[in-house]
Amino acid sequence: MRFVIGEYGAGKSFFLTLVRLVALEKKFVTVHADLGPDRRLHSSGGQARALYSEAVRNMATRAKPEGGALASVLERFVADLIKDAGERSVPVRKVLEERLAHLQEGVGGYDFATVVEAYWRGGEDGNDDLKTNSLRWLRGEFSTKTEARQALGVRNILGDHGCYEGLKLMAALARLAGYGGLLVVLDEMVNLYKLQSKQARDQNYEQVLSILNDVLQGNTTGIGFVFGGTPEFLTDTRRGLFSYAALESRLSENSFARDGLVDMSGPVLRLASLTPEELLVLLGNVRRVFAGGDPDKYPVPDEALQAFMVHCNERVGEAYFRTPRNTVKAFCQLLNVLEQNPGTEWQALVGSVQVAPDLPEAEDADAPDDGAGSAGDSGGSGAGDVELASFKL
Repeated sequence: MRFVIGEYGAGKSFFLTLVRLVALEKKFVTVHADLGPDRRLHSSGGQARALYSEAVRNMATRAKPEGGALASVLERFVADLIKDAGERSVPVRKVLEERLAHLQEGVGGYDFATVVEAYWRGGEDGNDDLKTNSLRWLRGEFSTKTEARQALGVRNILGDHGCYEGLKLMAALARLAGYGGLLVVLDEMVNLYKLQSKQARDQNYEQVLSILNDVLQGNTTGIGFVFGGTPEFLTDTRRGLFSYAALESRLSENSFARDGLVDMSGPVLRLASLTPEELLVLLGNVRRVFAGGDPDKYPVPDEALQAFMVHCNERVGEAYFRTPRNTVKAFCQLLNVLEQNPGTEWQALVGSVQVAPDLPEAEDADAPDDGAGSAGDSGGSGAGDVELASFKL
């Protein structure tokens, strides 16, 4: 389990995408999703199930990196069953029951195994409706138990309180299908920090703690978690993860890792900032992409890159290379104008390019609470976070 921590625009989402691509190359199954107002780790109003559904819909394998690979994983699992049954000269159902016996040991495992068996049975009988309903159940798309019982004969669904268990079962299924395991990538964890209700935040942090304890104590197999968040989400002692004492003690960084020393074995990974030299190389690579790799078609010369960086330093300050998102975006806009307006001089444009520093989103976009109001959070619904508007004696 790793927490990838970086400022807004520092490249967290890009880093998480890179991690997923590496995992796919190593024959892992990956699922990913972004947290938001309607998606979180724990809830009572369907937000946790929505997060699980979004993640499983984005399931990817090396053969299907664009997502939607759940059916492919199940088909590979069924193909292995048929192959094993043929080699051993035993019925396919016997091999299926042997492999699913392990799944039934976990919480919710019996229903999970029943649905996987239903998918195999649908393929044997040519019942596409049964296969479709099995995929819907595994993606958490059934909203009521009655509907699931009528369609598949199971009494439970993957709801708000069973999403983590569902991910563990999905990891076990991935291993049974011949993959290395399951990597869960969740970005925009700062949305938990933005929750106005202290009770809602603590419930989500308890879910994080549960996952962390399982990983550290070896209670899970074949599953990994990578979370992306801002420094405030991690270290804020009033609303961040460090506001939960049990998480603070587990996520505190190595006190010996200072003065340029790093420790990559801990659960927290802080993204290193780009240096000005690295940003110059990055801008040069962007220019090369615009030219299709042909140096003769570069839209701007080398001195334009340095002039652009000097301009950014004057407009934004020294932080322009630490969170390069807006800097690179502005540079691309500059190249777009030069490309679409032949004859335009880059010197005349550089001074007029507006580069804004990366700032967090407005607090008024906070997610709604889980019906818990603002219990335990000082000042009611966000009142403790509002600047002093006026004062009168």
